[in-house]
Amino acid sequence: MVLAAAALWGSTGTAQTLVAGHMSPYWVGALRLLVASAFFFVLDFAGGRPKHTAAAMDSSSQLLALASGVAIAIYNLSFFAGVQLSGVGVGTAIAIGSGPIWAGLLQATLTKVAPRLDWWLGTLLAVAGGFMLTAGDPAGPRGLLNGLWLCLLAGLAYSSYALISQRLVRRCAPSVALRWVFVVAATIAIPLAVLLDGAFSPTLASWMVVVYLGVVATGVSYLLFAHALQHISGATGVTLALAEPVTAFVLAVLLLDYKPAGLGYLGIAFVLAGLLVVARAELRGGARAASARSASTSSL
Repeated sequence: MVLAAAALWGSTGTAQTLVAGHMSPYWVGALRLLVASAFFFVLDFAGGRPKHTAAAMDSSSQLLALASGVAIAIYNLSFFAGVQLSGVGVGTAIAIGSGPIWAGLLQATLTKVAPRLDWWLGTLLAVAGGFMLTAGDPAGPRGLLNGLWLCLLAGLAYSSYALISQRLVRRCAPSVALRWVFVVAATIAIPLAVLLDGAFSPTLASWMVVVYLGVVATGVSYLLFAHALQHISGATGVTLALAEPVTAFVLAVLLLDYKPAGLGYLGIAFVLAGLLVVARAELRGGARAASARSASTSSL
């Protein structure tokens, strides 16, 4: 489910090229959050759960939803701004690549459960591969110093969302949780888009792209990711999501006539190898936890 979500996220950049010059990245980010909110409302009504409101969630779940929404809003705004300043290749590599490192450090600090050594090995392989994928990107840095900290902030916000959301989706239905997470995120992002970029003049093409980004590349993908977090650790989910730049790389080559450096293809191999190592570490960790629970039950 995480790999499927990452594949959908990886289509975001290709879709955005269709509205390049017609819509600012701030508005693209803000409106996709709004469309995703509407998607989750419709999903719940179609599923016969219209009475699931924020009031139906306990206070701790409401706080988790608020924190997740703030994290998603920060991620969207800092990512788009950071990439705009530092260049597509450098910015994406730093933002996406730093996410798993942040997630591993946060998990070790907050839960006192550090990821396994083979998890770190797989993560480092995948992060290195992500940097290789962007090695030949023609968009050079334009404001690298400012873009750097914004992209690092994006990675921190994304990994924070994953760890917080993991607790939230284990308390209530993922679609209900995500509805309020994205309502919070959109409520923050839209006024900031107005402040940073003013009013916008959308075209039919831009609305079509925004609807795709909101429903498919955000709504469906985050729903898949939330369901996955019910079964795996947040740190592993963030690392497996490194399949996103692989998808973006392939789509750019196939659809946008992107001419990558030879190192990019080696980067794909590194990312895939890293993801396999991380997946194996997660499975081994899950198997050991299950064995420990079984032994504990038997002793009782």
